[in-house]
Amino acid sequence: MNSLKIEPFKVIGISVRTTNENGQAGTDISNLWARFMQEKIMEAIPNKIDNTVYSIYTDYEKDHTRPYTTILGCKVESLNDIPDGMTGKSFDGGNYVKLSAKGDLMEGLIINKWIEIWGMDLDRAFTADLEVFGEKAQNPANAEIDFLIAVK
Repeated sequence: MNSLKIEPFKVIGISVRTTNENGQAGTDISNLWARFMQEKIMEAIPNKIDNTVYSIYTDYEKDHTRPYTTILGCKVESLNDIPDGMTGKSFDGGNYVKLSAKGDLMEGLIINKWIEIWGMDLDRAFTADLEVFGEKAQNPANAEIDFLIAVK
């Protein structure tokens, strides 16, 4: 687990308001990913910095047990051109811890890591937590995903 400081950044993508109660987030976020892929959202995002995809958890009502927003998108240079149906948001950055998970995305890799994170004694800020799908995430059967968790 590494501590790091993240600079402010902007993201454009698609979003859903969800909750972890009764497995709702699993369905909602899975549907968001399906839409992201089927509608080729990444190709439609203007002013992208690169092709890294971010899954961002933000606008927490309180903590991970209450409703929050998930945004699936890419970092961008500006929010001047947000296509219809997409969301643009600025994040302040801040103090984070970085964790990683490696394995098969179809075998619960992400949710299993979140269950581990929820059980950790982290002084979480609940501002914006990120999953980073970069070059190491291209092979779904052997993906490496970074998790950036905002801490106080």
